[in-house]
Amino acid sequence: MWDFNIGNALGMMGRTMPFIVLRMAIYFGIAVGYVLVTGTGAGIGYGVGGFGDDGFQANSTLWGGMIGFGVFGAVMYWAREYILYIVKAGHIAVLVELIDGKPLPEGKSQVTYATTVVKERFAQASVLFAVDQLIKGVIGAITGLVRGILSILPLPGARQISGILHAFLRVAVGFIDEVILAHAIRTRSTDPWASASDALVLYGQNYKVMLKNAAWLAIIVYLLSFIVFLLMLAPAALVVYLMPGAWAAGGFVFALLFAWSIKAALLEPFAIACLMQVYFKTIEGQQPNPEWEARLEQMSSHFRKLKARITGGAAPQTARDGASA
Repeated sequence: MWDFNIGNALGMMGRTMPFIVLRMAIYFGIAVGYVLVTGTGAGIGYGVGGFGDDGFQANSTLWGGMIGFGVFGAVMYWAREYILYIVKAGHIAVLVELIDGKPLPEGKSQVTYATTVVKERFAQASVLFAVDQLIKGVIGAITGLVRGILSILPLPGARQISGILHAFLRVAVGFIDEVILAHAIRTRSTDPWASASDALVLYGQNYKVMLKNAAWLAIIVYLLSFIVFLLMLAPAALVVYLMPGAWAAGGFVFALLFAWSIKAALLEPFAIACLMQVYFKTIEGQQPNPEWEARLEQMSSHFRKLKARITGGAAPQTARDGASA
């Protein structure tokens, strides 16, 4: 059914508890930040609305909450590089050591050790972020290849099915970019661009195994996330009740935020630990296939950009992403 060991993944999460606690603090802090800033905006809007009638006050409260939500969202947009660099990549660095059966250094905290490892592989957060964005683009092209294959099959409703499958695959591959980053850390590569290129070729030539396991994990993670969302509806509704004015959609939005924070803090590292097991086991003893490298160069502009970073040149312009599918 799937090729990962859930017990081993949970065990690794337990052994990286400092990072789990850090993730919980950051992601729950983000969720609470959204609530507080949105509530503050709604409060200001409610106060301004006091100068008008009830309808004006309701509208100003709503707009105040939406502006507060948007302002905090903009702040988090600029913080995403730091979160990827310190939290996600750092956690991956520790998980890599555990998967390889290596003991973590004593006398040094996990977070400090992991930060040192990440800085050795990616000198700056901007470098890691740029690599990660290109990786996501290449993975998207590979999933487009799968959709393209299905769309040309002589099956009734194949085109509609391929659209649904593509949407599901986009969710399923959401964790794979971090597995590709894990390859750079595991190989001790000092060239993140070359390491990501090799890891993507290895992923491409084993895409069937990886997508199958990613699909199972997507089902598991999002099913658990939905359960958490339902459990969070009641406390989120209480938060909305305590806010000034009435915001009917607030409970739904806040429940989504709290469910997202649990997904990011607990469920995502579980999924990544599972996929790392599968990826490292699958590629063991393999070398990047030149045919798959050529295929990725043809169908993904992101892969050509990645290769250009290695050679120091400019990426050639050929087929669009996924066009060769």
